[in-house]
Amino acid sequence: MRILVTGCAGFIGSHLSERLLGLGHDVVGVDCFTDYYDRSIKESNLAPSRAQVNFEFIDCDLAVDDLSPIVADVDLVYHQAAQPGVRASWGTTFASYARCNIIATQRLLEALKERPLTKFVYASSSSIYGDAEGYPTSEDALPRPVSPYGVTKLGAEQLVYLYWRNFGLPTVSLRYFTVYGPRQRPDMGFHRFIRRALEGELITVFGDGEQTRDFTFVDDIVTANVLAGTSDTSGEVFNIGGGSRVSVNRVLAVIEALVERPIQITRIAEQKGDVRHTSADISRASRKLGYQPTVDVERGLAAEVAWLSGVLTGADRQPVVSGVASLV
Repeated sequence: MRILVTGCAGFIGSHLSERLLGLGHDVVGVDCFTDYYDRSIKESNLAPSRAQVNFEFIDCDLAVDDLSPIVADVDLVYHQAAQPGVRASWGTTFASYARCNIIATQRLLEALKERPLTKFVYASSSSIYGDAEGYPTSEDALPRPVSPYGVTKLGAEQLVYLYWRNFGLPTVSLRYFTVYGPRQRPDMGFHRFIRRALEGELITVFGDGEQTRDFTFVDDIVTANVLAGTSDTSGEVFNIGGGSRVSVNRVLAVIEALVERPIQITRIAEQKGDVRHTSADISRASRKLGYQPTVDVERGLAAEVAWLSGVLTGADRQPVVSGVASLV
């Protein structure tokens, strides 16, 4: 098939593109290299796909550019592109989130509504739940996002549903629960924790560290996307989690063991927009998509530590990104 992957130079999009290329598909990758973090990081992510003859890259801004020629002959779409980050979504930057997460999604759906697609798979987020009423949280729980980022992801998810309901576009939305692994964004918690542990620097933790997340390894996320793209279901949403809740303190203990040196921690106040816990009920994804996570946090963190160690000791050192770490 000819498959469109938006956000192909990002953390998840680059892994997904490579998996699809390995399966023998022709992949059209789209990215606009927003300035959320250094472009050289995304160029590095994209390099393995660029080296494949069945990959075509298009530098495109989904919010403004003409999308007709891009979608004209695609069979399947994975919409990974978005403006990420909970803490950065407050204040004047919200306009960027509305533009990249809502407007861009609506324009892409509009361009595709008459296309004979096999599937449109949207990358949603557990942030749409906010502080959920119960754990593990099912897809039927009332969405109550507590950050502007979560609001935009929910808004785009509703647009995806509308285009299935009104135009018959075969859509599936996947609600990712805190994704980590090699190539993780430099603003995200695991990346920052590991980098500072490797460099012997102070690690800042928001709150008491007993907040928990359903951390999901990137390979499992990619597998969920592939399964969703070939499924016979449409108009549905699915939680995609890692299979267990783990506290930040537990994560730090695992990192300390992996880097084989004591780590230094300072604790500051919790941040607005952060939820206390997340936990995914993945029974629907298991039943209808055949999804089961395969990588636990210990093995996943070991893979991310190995990758980032290589980055730090290699010739091409990834730039340090200023600002606060994000778990989403």
